[in-house]
Amino acid sequence: MLETLRSLLLYKHFIFSSIRNELVTKFVRSKLGGLWVIINPLSQVAIYALILSNVLAAKIPEVESTYAYAIYLMAGLLAWNLFSEIMNRCLNVFIENGNLMKKMHFPKITLPIIALGSSILNNVLLFVAMMLIFVVLGHSFSLMLFWLIPLTLLLVTLALSLGLILGIFNVFLRDIGQIMPIVLQVWFWFTPIVYPIAIIPEKYHQWLMLLNPMFSITQAYQTIIVYNQAPSFDTGLIWGCCIALLSLVLSLFLFRRATEEMADVL
Repeated sequence: MLETLRSLLLYKHFIFSSIRNELVTKFVRSKLGGLWVIINPLSQVAIYALILSNVLAAKIPEVESTYAYAIYLMAGLLAWNLFSEIMNRCLNVFIENGNLMKKMHFPKITLPIIALGSSILNNVLLFVAMMLIFVVLGHSFSLMLFWLIPLTLLLVTLALSLGLILGIFNVFLRDIGQIMPIVLQVWFWFTPIVYPIAIIPEKYHQWLMLLNPMFSITQAYQTIIVYNQAPSFDTGLIWGCCIALLSLVLSLFLFRRATEEMADVL
């Protein structure tokens, strides 16, 4: 762990410059530039909000607002988009940079960290856009928003760890890269993002929290943003922390063992 941190600090300029270059390259020929980072998820939110809020008259318990559902949906998507983007980026990061891994000598752990930094930057831009929309919709904020910092740290640790594990396996078994988009799609619908948690029978909550760590994390995001309340550190969040830490240890162990073999396979 200490050796990994030392190598990341030593190559911090390489990491930051790679993130900057990736962002610039992505939008260099686009007239709207970085706006595309927020246009796609916000258009998705608008579709969901129009159909489920107005057509199906979806309501959020204890929130008296015409736009309560849209705010609830955006809060959940803020968490899920960051999680899924990190997972998808890490899943293919070694395959996409195979030539670089074979030709240059550098800490290979910087590759998923660069993907992580780019994903966080995209999420920050989306967060700012959402906050502006919430102001337009008349939604108020409070200091409870600072709870998003430790929650995001938990989410990022979980996503990076699982993504790193799957990314390593994907080098040796390419079917992983084909299966995971389907798994993530199913995972999305088993997480209370599009639908209110209130529609799930309470007797199933505990099982969902144990089987799905994103259940409690997205619920905490929604509690903070929609209700302006501090998240409840229940069994689900504690279990999520345990899964994230165990996954982090496992991912670093696998990475140390598989780095040389990955370079040979690629």
